[in-house]
Amino acid sequence: MYRFLLTPRWWGINVFVLLAIPFCVFMGSWQLSRFEARVDDHRSAKELAESARTEAARPLAELLPVDKSTSGRRTTATGHYGKQLLVPGRRLDDRNGYYVLTLLRTDGGKALPVVRGWLPGSADSAKAPKPPAGQVSVTGTLQASETPGDNGVSAQGGLPAGQTSAISAASLVNLVPYDLYDAWVTLDTADAGMTAVPATAASDTGLDLKAFQNLGYTGEWFVFAGFVVFMWFRLLRREVEFARDAELGILPDEPEESGEPEESGESEESGESEEPGESEEPEESGECREPGESGAGSGDRHGLDQEDASTPVR
Repeated sequence: MYRFLLTPRWWGINVFVLLAIPFCVFMGSWQLSRFEARVDDHRSAKELAESARTEAARPLAELLPVDKSTSGRRTTATGHYGKQLLVPGRRLDDRNGYYVLTLLRTDGGKALPVVRGWLPGSADSAKAPKPPAGQVSVTGTLQASETPGDNGVSAQGGLPAGQTSAISAASLVNLVPYDLYDAWVTLDTADAGMTAVPATAASDTGLDLKAFQNLGYTGEWFVFAGFVVFMWFRLLRREVEFARDAELGILPDEPEESGEPEESGESEESGESEEPGESEEPEESGECREPGESGAGSGDRHGLDQEDASTPVR
């Protein structure tokens, strides 16, 4: 009964199933591991943010390049403030405002972007406090370069002179005449008249939409694996039923060919040719009478006619 499993058609089905199920399980497991990694990163970033508040600031050179393990840690740097820029479109405490960004030229020759604070309203260079003169030492939280269009960072272009939409070396390289670090620092304590900007978690370390997409893809891949198994058993069951019906002599009805008219008994009878001279005679109307009845009746009628004729008219 199961000999059909050795046919080329079923060989192809079986090979497909044997390859599809492990692939779906592998992809589902991989998506699940991605979700678990994001959960671990979120937990680590949260613990790092709590520990960074109490740990001592480390020199900038020890924390570069910035990655998930160093983003959010406190650092210190020394140098001279240079060019100042404004970063519009930044919200703080549900209010619109802008960052005041000043380039710190370090002793190493490169410039470090430093966010000295936040001001409410539209970006206005006249309202932004001037940076301190002379050599300064700054202490703040190290942050990775921003990516325009990601994590709420504006990708707006065509800003007025002295403004930038993102804090990154790629965005600042054409605005300042310095070599730049691929990182920036937000001060623990803002300069006078401004509000300190809180540090943000590193990218891909939170339970954001991407994390829940990984969880959704996990379910989809496992559902695909179950669907493949279900369809294989369904096809197998149908083939077994066909084989059993064939053994019992129960065969499916063959569909009638389209375009051929159905023949009926009446058409066959009407198609028979009649012998010449054997055409049916029309039935005679009226009742059949015995011999003599018709004569008697006519004789009586004749006598009455004669009697009427012989009666004189008065």
